[in-house]
Amino acid sequence: MSDGGNNWQQQADRYLIDGNYSKAAIFYEQAITANPNNKFYYWQLGLMLLLQGQEEEAQTTWLLGMADGEAEQVDNWTIELVQVLAKEANRRSALKDFSVAWALRQHIREINPTEINNLLHLVDLSIALENYTAEELIQYGVISQLKTEPLLEVDLGLLCHVLKNLLIYAPIHQSSLDFAAVCVEYIKAAKDEEVKAIVKSLNQVLYEVAYSFAAVNIARDYAELFLQILPNSQELLGTISQLSTELTEYVKGIEYAKRSYAIAQELHHKVYNNHGILRAMMSAGGYNQEAKAMLKRQELLLKALITEPPPKIGGESMRLYNTSFFFPYVLDCSQQNVRLRTQVSQVCQDYVERICEKEVNKYRQGLSQRQYLSERSLKIGYVSHCLRRHSVGWIARWLFEHHNQEKFQIYGYLLGAKDRDDGLQRWYKNYVTKAHLYGGMVSSEVAQQIYQDEIDILVDLDSLTLTNTCWIMALKPAPIQVTWLGWDASGIPTIDYFIADPYVLPEDAQDYYSEKIWRLPQTYVAVDGFEVWLPSLRRKHLNIPSDAVVYFTAQRGPKYNPHMVRLQMKIIKEVPNSYFLMKGFGNEEFLNELIIDTAEAEGVSSDRIKFTDRVSLEEIHRSNLAIADVVLDTYPYNGATTTLETLWMCIPIVTKVGQQFAARNSYTMMMNAGITEGIAWTDEEYVEWGIRLGRDEELRQQIYWQLQKSKQTAPLWNGKQFALEMEKAYEQMWQRYIDGET
Repeated sequence: MSDGGNNWQQQADRYLIDGNYSKAAIFYEQAITANPNNKFYYWQLGLMLLLQGQEEEAQTTWLLGMADGEAEQVDNWTIELVQVLAKEANRRSALKDFSVAWALRQHIREINPTEINNLLHLVDLSIALENYTAEELIQYGVISQLKTEPLLEVDLGLLCHVLKNLLIYAPIHQSSLDFAAVCVEYIKAAKDEEVKAIVKSLNQVLYEVAYSFAAVNIARDYAELFLQILPNSQELLGTISQLSTELTEYVKGIEYAKRSYAIAQELHHKVYNNHGILRAMMSAGGYNQEAKAMLKRQELLLKALITEPPPKIGGESMRLYNTSFFFPYVLDCSQQNVRLRTQVSQVCQDYVERICEKEVNKYRQGLSQRQYLSERSLKIGYVSHCLRRHSVGWIARWLFEHHNQEKFQIYGYLLGAKDRDDGLQRWYKNYVTKAHLYGGMVSSEVAQQIYQDEIDILVDLDSLTLTNTCWIMALKPAPIQVTWLGWDASGIPTIDYFIADPYVLPEDAQDYYSEKIWRLPQTYVAVDGFEVWLPSLRRKHLNIPSDAVVYFTAQRGPKYNPHMVRLQMKIIKEVPNSYFLMKGFGNEEFLNELIIDTAEAEGVSSDRIKFTDRVSLEEIHRSNLAIADVVLDTYPYNGATTTLETLWMCIPIVTKVGQQFAARNSYTMMMNAGITEGIAWTDEEYVEWGIRLGRDEELRQQIYWQLQKSKQTAPLWNGKQFALEMEKAYEQMWQRYIDGET
């Protein structure tokens, strides 16, 4: 074209960009009149008509342009037309005008039904429009085409983009899994560095599948598929280990964690891979000696990490936060455990501040410059993965229900909640001033929202149990940050307070906690009660006589150790006609063998040991507690929610009190329920209380009635009073901040 022609084309393009399709059409009609042999004008004119909704006219124009061509020419012209439509579809996608982009690509599909990249675009646009049904992959023939040999010429970036979006939007559909399976060979054919980047990206999304969709088994299926692409991927091996452990497939969990550890080169990789081995072993129970060896190795690895932190870890540092998690399950060494945890958190903090320097500085400067009115309602933000059918969700709800929403604005930041269907989660959404729901693997965007919401006091309910909240708290998007409920304190340097009470931490705990311990006057936790349904357990179904004494435990594998089991078997041995009933949590053969072997070694017949299957609902579990005469707690890691439930069901409990937070939960709950019978400070006292409660039916009845009466009077069952005490604590924390004391 001449310069005038270039100017003319630029004008037509401007009309297109401005949405003035009728004027652009006039230009192309004039161009066809002047030069009827230039087929490009027909394709563009048809596009302008199509964008005006004149579909038949557009198709007629395109057919007119091809009418005088031979077969080979028509094929070439068809390619040109598709390119014109695809270019505009891409432009529309970039503008997020997905509906027009989708319509254009449907026209391309009519012209060329098997163009695989166009079909992939159509699937992607359906996801963007949120009208994807999971039938498109079959309807368009995407999977069948990709299965053909040799492999098709596919845009690999587009293929992986669609796969990732399917994992985020519709992972639980079989067609998505089938699509992932056919993608494997295409990804394998890529260059090594590209393959590693793709696998790493896909692996990150699997946590969304597992936790946001509550589909751990499906996430594991995807992980095993992707392992075919990169068999020595540390990320995937670690993911399969973690998901297998959650599925109670402990042997597999251990195997994959060991494989990942074996190929780890960097110190930080060794740390969290060894943590993966520990997680699986501790969950299984019965791996006691080997687990001890792994725990010792973890201690040495963490000390090396603290002494000489690796120079470059990046975002992977988030995974380091809970790598000291299992020490309290084995050792009641409060100072040692807390200090190690605090040192690891400091290492992580250094990485966070290095990686997110701009964010950290932004929040620090912004918070220091905020002006606060003296008379206004405080904004309290709660962040957690667990505001749902989870121990934290069941317990925290009474604080939310009794919050004074005239004096406080309550914000909820619910992680792993975006795609989860959970009745209790919906309850929380209705009991806050504003709720934000997120997928599984988020951190910076949550912190940004907290900062924008101008939260005054941010309360973390998860501590180290899931590490996303650690990253959020490390960024410090709120002026005051608090840990409550979910676990012990995290040791993260940016957290100001840890909520406790007079009992759950020893008097000297402040000497080694980095957070300021804020002791509420009575209890750090309270509930108004629990829902109870019909029981699924009956003595006759378990061949337990009606007059027998039933000892019960609902604690999971990590809380068990041979020493504790021996103490419990000593109790069973000394109480005639007694049985030990243990609630199962899946495939725990190793733990079951440990208990049976220990029982026989202590002279207790194995037929007095009963294992029950887990139940699907907490309401049924609580009603099943009624089968027990006495509940035997674990040490050095006590029950928490299970203890609350036991006391609510008015059942005597025997607990041994230690020094660490995890060894004092049952103690504080019993004290705040008005019960001291069953509280032991030594092994001997634990056994003595167990025997006495088993033999003395009158004492058990006395405790039962004490606990019944306590529901009207005790701090543990007064959620409203507890909410008042928490709110008073918030107000005092805020006043200290305003006065410059925090």
